[in-house]
Amino acid sequence: MANQYPGPPPEQPGQPAQPGQNPYATPPGPADSAYGYPQGGSPGEPGYGYPQPASTPPPPGFPPAGAPAGPPPPGPGAFQAAPQPGGMALSLGDIAVSGDTIMTPTGAMPLKGAVWTATDMSRTEEKMPAHAVVLAIIFFFFCLLGLLFLLMKERTTTGFVQVTVASGGRHHSTMVPVQSREQVMFVLNQVNYARSLSV
Repeated sequence: MANQYPGPPPEQPGQPAQPGQNPYATPPGPADSAYGYPQGGSPGEPGYGYPQPASTPPPPGFPPAGAPAGPPPPGPGAFQAAPQPGGMALSLGDIAVSGDTIMTPTGAMPLKGAVWTATDMSRTEEKMPAHAVVLAIIFFFFCLLGLLFLLMKERTTTGFVQVTVASGGRHHSTMVPVQSREQVMFVLNQVNYARSLSV
């Protein structure tokens, strides 16, 4: 039967084998190469991923390297959002409230004076699960208490909560999917919180 595992590598010419030396170790390389640096690099030189000095100007349409980045200026007559001191206050579907601005895919709206509406379009069904019927039949023959399994009910909620906001002459509506009554109440509470921020 053939040997499944190869033996030690053949000795390299010009390098005599020394007792106690790992035959699988890589031969020592040049003294100036270091782990994690480019070929021929040394610890004093920048390695991979370090920014190199810019020798060419940035492409047109991009700000220079030292210029601060910011949003593009709004068009004439558009709502101009103030600089935001903090992060996002709340998010309902694709509607986000940040500082004194409501951000939607159709554009920014002022938070002050916004009108929020929420419509529960979900449906909750209550039915007897199949395993309750099976357990009632099995335990009916052992004792009449098996009929108590027929009292088991399973509630499932499906649908959406429609959230609508109108402010600054704009209007946006979104549908938030829900899978339980707790999620419906959470969305409605978020809308009430947004109303409190809008006054």
